[in-house]
Amino acid sequence: MKYFKIFTHILIVILLTLTTQVGGLIWVVVFSFFKCRKSAWNKRKRLLSFSIVYILCITFIVPILAPLNHRKALPVFEDYIQPHNLGYVLLCRNYVHDNLYYNLLDAAQVFETNYNIPVTYLDAGFPFIDGFPLLPHLSHNDGRKIDLAFIYQDASGKTTSENPSLLGYGVYEVPKNGEVNQPQKCKDADYWQYDYAKHLGVNTDKSLEINPDHTRHLIEHLILKTQASKVFIEPHLAQRIKVKSDYNNKIRYHGCHAVRHDDHIHLQI
Repeated sequence: MKYFKIFTHILIVILLTLTTQVGGLIWVVVFSFFKCRKSAWNKRKRLLSFSIVYILCITFIVPILAPLNHRKALPVFEDYIQPHNLGYVLLCRNYVHDNLYYNLLDAAQVFETNYNIPVTYLDAGFPFIDGFPLLPHLSHNDGRKIDLAFIYQDASGKTTSENPSLLGYGVYEVPKNGEVNQPQKCKDADYWQYDYAKHLGVNTDKSLEINPDHTRHLIEHLILKTQASKVFIEPHLAQRIKVKSDYNNKIRYHGCHAVRHDDHIHLQI
């Protein structure tokens, strides 16, 4: 039983570290405190204590320390930029490098002023340590990459800030007739992981579809304001959206070794 408890704690620390970066350390500190004091508190009270300490740390301590690594947390309650859901904030996945932070906020403010639509972000990066992986992403490890939601419209054609996916990923804008079908090409080449996010996506509103004009405006605006080096998007959407020729060299295909990008925009500087 003793070794099982040790194994369980190790597993929890690993999972918390991989998903939040800081959660594993907080777990060790909290439970070491109870161990040293030989507290009689039951597991439920200890878990509650961990939850409280975790929230306090990511709210007050992590944002103060992250700038030491040139990272800042993206805003949560601003009108012009917002997380798709609070999960990205609670898991500390909303941190970006200083350069991306200020340029992105400036771009989002201007975009919201012009189109009355906020920019919605998904996964960005962790607060500390360049090279630390933000799983399941391959490249979100230095604060210079961020995933953003498309701009959608409802069945009547009205633009909305809503997203058809509960998590922000996995609800795809599939190729139409006449568009290149890269997902099928990757599937035929046995890249099994290419569309695995479909198992994570929960479609909360099947009437929503991408608004190609506003999404094009967003991409062009981001490239201009953030001095982006690359924007990953699925080839059939790049064909449908048709960004200005001036920005074509920024629009890239990510390759079959990654995952589908017809559910979000990947921006990096």
